[in-house]
Amino acid sequence: MDFITTNLCTMADTNDKIGKQLIHTENPDTQYFYLDRRKGGLETRGGNELLQAIQDPVFVVTPGGIIVGANQAALKAAQKTRSEIIGNGICEIIHGGSSPHLQCPLEACLLTCSPRVEESILPGLSGEYLLTISPVKNHDGTVGKILIVARELTSDEIRKEDSMRTAQLAAIGELAAGVAHEVNNPITGIINFAQLLLDDSEKNSLQEELLERIVNEGERVASIIKKLLSFARESENDYEPIEMVQVIQDSLSLVEHQFKNDGIKITTDYSEESCGIFGNFRQLQQVVLNILSNAHFALKERYPNSLPDKEIRISCHSFIKEEGHSIIQISIRDSGTGIPQGILNRLFDPFFTTKPSGKGTGLGLSISYGIIRDHGGIIKVDSKINQYTEMIIVIPAFGA
Repeated sequence: MDFITTNLCTMADTNDKIGKQLIHTENPDTQYFYLDRRKGGLETRGGNELLQAIQDPVFVVTPGGIIVGANQAALKAAQKTRSEIIGNGICEIIHGGSSPHLQCPLEACLLTCSPRVEESILPGLSGEYLLTISPVKNHDGTVGKILIVARELTSDEIRKEDSMRTAQLAAIGELAAGVAHEVNNPITGIINFAQLLLDDSEKNSLQEELLERIVNEGERVASIIKKLLSFARESENDYEPIEMVQVIQDSLSLVEHQFKNDGIKITTDYSEESCGIFGNFRQLQQVVLNILSNAHFALKERYPNSLPDKEIRISCHSFIKEEGHSIIQISIRDSGTGIPQGILNRLFDPFFTTKPSGKGTGLGLSISYGIIRDHGGIIKVDSKINQYTEMIIVIPAFGA
């Protein structure tokens, strides 16, 4: 069967002038089905042929995100029966769940009853999809149902999205660097003048206490500025041949005692061949430590006590790509809380964090992204709620 694309239009009922949401295809031989605004339900002409004929997964949900209808393609993609889908939340089916302290952007969008088109990784459907969200209004103007059509992206579309995302992060880096430079000089002056006043203040006085606060908060701002500049990579890079396995082992030596106390098991799998790259040892160590820190937090959130599944798996292997170039791939996978799929695209944005308020600055992964980018590599993330999060780093091998 040829690929069918869906479009939405409205039609008026000739008897009572009540509009109905009509869905049709570009194939004139297929039949129509429509959502009756008056009844808020799914009606078909000639049965349910059209809904089932659409090759893309289609879901009909309430504004609260509860699935009330789905076609056969949706059942096949989700690998579930109709009874396992109908009545459940849309995010539970296509995302695998949601985080307790983060609202899924899809859930937020459904509550607004606004039309939207977005690309997203959907573990529940085993792929990357373009979601088209179309509200269906009742005769009184309220939204009774929402139609969600999921079209799986082609490999070319995925590469295009990755390129656009890289360009967006590069632009964010330039903006961050500009802001950091503008703020850096004034904050340095504030700290210096406050320190001069502090030196002349009376001991144990209110003035001394207030000035100490000014200096401390100023230094905290200066630290954030330094991290922003690090994200923008406006610093000198001393690159040399290094062994990536050694970077990982040295990083683990710094945290293994804390991980052991928290009952976290570390499993490693290293390539027998050399995993040499040309890079900066300390910067790459910072990347590994940032990822391990996030994994540590996620595991403690999901498993407050020691359990066999409280584990981090680390691998480092060398591969030869089809083009003949050698690459080093590092994978750090934890069995923690996971990350909602709707926010994966924002994970590397400065100041964006999946942790509760006060638990993170949102700069760790941003800085890590910039470091890996400057090493000619890429960093990707794959995750499923309450199952796992896997960070994958790919860097050209030394001499590649």
